[in-house]
Amino acid sequence: MKTTIAKVGKHVGQAVTIGAWLANKRSSGKIAFLQLRDGTGFIQGVVVKAEVGEDVFKTAKELTQESSIYVTGVVREDERAPSGYELTVTSVEIIHEAIDYPITPKEHGTEFLMDHRHLWLRSKRQHAIMKVRNEIIRATYEFFNEQGFAKVDPPILTGSSAEGTTNLFHTKYFDEDAYLSQSGQLYMEAAAMALGKVFSFGPTFRAEKSKTRRHLIEFWMIEPEMAFMDHEDSLKVQEDYVTHVVQSVLANCKQELAALQRDTSKLEKIVAPFPRITYDEAITMLQKDGYEIEWGEDFGAPHETAIAEKYEKPVFITHYPAKIKAFYMKPDPQREEVVLCADLIAPEGYGEIIGGSQRIDDEELLKQRYDEHNLSEEAYRWYLDLRRYGSVPHSGFGLGLERTVAWMCGVEHVRETIPFPRLLNRLYP
Repeated sequence: MKTTIAKVGKHVGQAVTIGAWLANKRSSGKIAFLQLRDGTGFIQGVVVKAEVGEDVFKTAKELTQESSIYVTGVVREDERAPSGYELTVTSVEIIHEAIDYPITPKEHGTEFLMDHRHLWLRSKRQHAIMKVRNEIIRATYEFFNEQGFAKVDPPILTGSSAEGTTNLFHTKYFDEDAYLSQSGQLYMEAAAMALGKVFSFGPTFRAEKSKTRRHLIEFWMIEPEMAFMDHEDSLKVQEDYVTHVVQSVLANCKQELAALQRDTSKLEKIVAPFPRITYDEAITMLQKDGYEIEWGEDFGAPHETAIAEKYEKPVFITHYPAKIKAFYMKPDPQREEVVLCADLIAPEGYGEIIGGSQRIDDEELLKQRYDEHNLSEEAYRWYLDLRRYGSVPHSGFGLGLERTVAWMCGVEHVRETIPFPRLLNRLYP
């Protein structure tokens, strides 16, 4: 009976066949221990010479790392095993023998591993990270579908930018200038005016020459947009969404979090509501802690980390100065120099994972912002139309997937949180 490692628990005491790769092996005289993986998980296969005979034992003992095999054996319960099961092997059939696999159990440098990213993904740690990433994506669709959002796909090639054309990848679209999208938000606002509550999930691109552990050139964003919702409504959706995703990962990725040695007690505390402080309060807090920062300056990674350290949950920083935020953010009616926005800062030094705001819904004010930001009214005419024909209060936000994966996995650098990272000096593999 063919099965997968993830499903062996259904076949305790039965003989099964699994297509697998040899992740590692060790032997002690008359017993060989095969560390097997098949993409769904990892399991140990035990080969006892006295039970399988000379030929099978010789094949098992001579297997090379990452060779592909069909392995047949009886499923046994084993409390010591991470999966709770072990395979007592009865036969091994080689599909393909791997020779001189470059990533060995010894330590390798980061650049070497990045050059072999196509193979590094096979390791237990990288497998665990990718499974957590997958669960975050699954839980994202689950949350927004249950909340009545429609999935909408904004274009990747655009003629304009969500936040101006700085730090964008430029290309030619036949005879026109075009850019790789840095956000689908403007298009999601149009979609919200048609469908009410929408979300997108897709790649975004920033041509920032940054080498920090938090930045990628190409990354994935979840961007919900909601008609008839104000800033407060949006914050509630954000904290409910993050809570749902974290709790889903805790429930469905126990083995992966254990493989990553993640302290899950910290994630278990992530339940809405989240604390909120204003930008003003954050500045005062930082100044008291000895940071040289003035009102009107944006926060860097050290500032975000210092603020996050005071909380066990993600913290919203709200009401930033209009001058350091995007042109489309709605001013606070009570105080027009700040906008109705919030950044959600993850605990443990992982920085901003969400940026969101209530959007400007007044045509004249948006025109004024076009002038202030030197934006072409011709290029953004369609966006202005949203304020001309049935404008409503609306809000939205964007969550960066890779930073969220890094935080939930406890991974230091975002380059491990995406299958094939694009970094400042890396376009291979």
